Amino acid sequence: MMKPKLYKFNARIYKSGINFVVDVPEIITSKLNIVKGYIKVKGTVNNFPFHKSLVPVKNAAHRLFVNMATLKGAKTKIGDVARFVLEEDLEDAEKQYPIPPDLELLLKEKGLETLFESLSPYRRKEILKYLNTVKAPQTLDKHIKSVIYQLENKILSVRIP
Repeated sequence: MMKPKLYKFNARIYKSGINFVVDVPEIITSKLNIVKGYIKVKGTVNNFPFHKSLVPVKNAAHRLFVNMATLKGAKTKIGDVARFVLEEDLEDAEKQYPIPPDLELLLKEKGLETLFESLSPYRRKEILKYLNTVKAPQTLDKHIKSVIYQLENKILSVRIP
């Protein structure tokens, strides 16, 4: 896989409503992959690392929201000009989550494999992502049963928890 290109710029951090933000130059955002308006990026502000999404703004540049933890880590504050280095974050889009063995078994037993596979790739990924974060076996079992119930009842907008 090709390494994403790094984009560097300086920007003044300012307050918009209750948030701290910077405007990302359009010359940069025009070269990135926009998904539903948002652009997933990772990078640094004054060498402090972050993973965020650039947010579209009507009739303006995409914005990068800078939270207090990032401001503190970057040793900067509102009104300061900070050094930003961005690259497109492709990791989440490529990450695959395994099907928990109990879900796989129930899908086979109940003949729901095809129906599960017919869910949108995003929906399947979100279900598997969530199931892979659950730690307690009884919670995992409860959510697997919920997925099976929804599939048995032809609810294709399967949601958990």
